[in-house]
Formats: sequence, structure tokens, C-alpha cells
Amino acid sequence: MNKTAFLLGLGLMLPGVQAFAHGHHHGVPMTEVERKASEGVFDDKNVKDRPLSDWDGVWQSLNPYLLNGDLDPVLAKKAKESGKSLEEYRAYYKKGYATDVEMIGIENNVMEFHVGKAVNACQYSYSGYKILTYASGKKGVRYLFECKDAASKAPKYVQFSDHTIAPRKSAHFHIFMGNSSHEALLKEMDNWPTYYPYQLSKEEIVDEMLHH
Repeated sequence: MNKTAFLLGLGLMLPGVQAFAHGHHHGVPMTEVERKASEGVFDDKNVKDRPLSDWDGVWQSLNPYLLNGDLDPVLAKKAKESGKSLEEYRAYYKKGYATDVEMIGIENNVMEFHVGKAVNACQYSYSGYKILTYASGKKGVRYLFECKDAASKAPKYVQFSDHTIAPRKSAHFHIFMGNSSHEALLKEMDNWPTYYPYQLSKEEIVDEMLHH
């Protein structure tokens, strides 16, 4: 299907989405605080609330690229840097990226989740953020949102983690989705489906992951 027609079919503003993706790739340079935060080092007082619009756009899952081998150059680089084997990294990311949600569209506080031909949507309200300290000693922030429409089949609870701790347009994100509670989701550390802008080709995604 023609990509443009498909994006327009989502009801998302294509010009805005395209400009956003291109703009971020060569976006506002990160401050030192932002750069350190992206590496998991930050002072809690620098963490700020963020609107769902920070994640506006159309996003594609990295899971298919991982499963068909397109991300092997990224895994090989990470394995070399860490001293772990390529197979260890592949297993780690297979668990991390696993999801059946191929695409997510976000606009006007509404999130659409695409699974095959099914699309489930809901309007989400902000539930604050949680600062987590990982086993490694590094920290991260999850931004929490809730769907209050009982009739919606979209996930009731959604949490974003994108290595950013204050308002800024997201370049990619990890997402945690579930129906039980935010507390239960905050315990999830092994499965973090990861999404990049839909307009990026697999080559551009690999380049982004290798060099940014």
C-alpha cells in the first residue's frame, strides 16, 4: 500500500508528522543535562511532567526488523562493546522487543494500536511519572497514561520511556502496555517494545541506532 495514503488513512496529519520526523533527526542539540539523562544519570529535581504530544506521530515496531536479521549490525556492535556474545544480545532483544502491535499512531491525546488489521484506540489522560533506579545503578523515568474508556480494547495503562526527563519531542521510545495497573507495569523490566518513526526506512533506523 502507498505509504502516504496509509498514513492519511490513519487520520493523522501527514505534513506535521513528516516535518516532525525530519526535524528531530537534525533537531535541537541536547543540553549536557539531557545528554547525561539519556545515559541514565540525572538529578531527580530535573525531571519534569511531559504531555502525550511529545510522542505525537506514527510509529513502527522494531520487532520485525530484529526477527528478520536487519538489526544484526546493531547487535554485533553492542556485543563487541560489552564482551557478550551476539546470541546473548539477540535473546535479550527478542524478549525486549516482542510485541504484536506493529504500529502506533498518536495525536490529540488519542493513541491507536495496530495489530494486523485490527485498530484499537483510546483517549489517554496523564497519570504522572515514576523515577526508577535499575540494578545497574542507572536511572530512568516512565511517563504514565491511562485509558478511562471501559469499552475500548486499547491497553488501559501505558508507560513511555525514551531516555528523556523533561518536555522534548521523542525520537524513539520504549513502551509498556497492560490492563492490570501502573504498579504492575512498573515491575516489567524484560519486555519493552520499541518504536521508531514510521517514515524511517530500515536502513535509516540501523544508521540511527549505530550512530546516535
